[in-house]
Amino acid sequence: MVRLQKYLAEAGVASRRAGEQMIVAGRVAVNGETVAVLGTRVDPVHDRVAVDGQPVRVKRKLYVALNKPPGLVCSRSDEFERPTIFGLLPKEWGHLHSVGRLDYNSEGLIFLTNDGEFSLRLTHPRYGVRKKYLATVEGKLAEEVLGKFTRGLVYQGDKLKAEKARLVSASQKQSVVELELAQGKYHEVRRLFESQQVTVKRLQRVQIGKIKLGELPQGKWRTLTEPEIKSLMC
Repeated sequence: MVRLQKYLAEAGVASRRAGEQMIVAGRVAVNGETVAVLGTRVDPVHDRVAVDGQPVRVKRKLYVALNKPPGLVCSRSDEFERPTIFGLLPKEWGHLHSVGRLDYNSEGLIFLTNDGEFSLRLTHPRYGVRKKYLATVEGKLAEEVLGKFTRGLVYQGDKLKAEKARLVSASQKQSVVELELAQGKYHEVRRLFESQQVTVKRLQRVQIGKIKLGELPQGKWRTLTEPEIKSLMC
């Protein structure tokens, strides 16, 4: 027997937290009866679970690493009909969802899965999973700017902070900066630079936790190995 919210997470329906919200909202039924009590347990083999009237089954868990090109969105559909990252995957993987997002112009490492618990571990701030980025920006960036990033700053009413910041290279025309973040706030890297009136020309995520982008070609994917999955969940 497992908790209902865990079952929903393992079925790839939602994270445990989002699953709890579904249960409280009365959207989940077990064996035809609506369940609105948290802590309810179900038998994955014999019980019938449905969300909004649609049957839910635990699928084989998949964990995919993708090198996202710029010019794609991470949602399954887009109101402006822009291409999505799901066009790069096999059609039978239509049940996967992206773990977090990379914005339209950003590129690099992103995970896709049908495991809600995996998504929660990598996106919730309390777990502090670090993500590393390479940002190419206009002009020669002053070292004191990196100090502001690591000390943290308030921009547009939000506290932004990089755990680490390193100047990889700099010329009069452009600079390359390596940033490591743990919060995962909306467009945090771009907003850090925007707060200093610095224009980002290219933004690439190169590492999540211990998993590096490595030599994975742009637009290509690979499945994560068992040791890699364990390293992200510990």
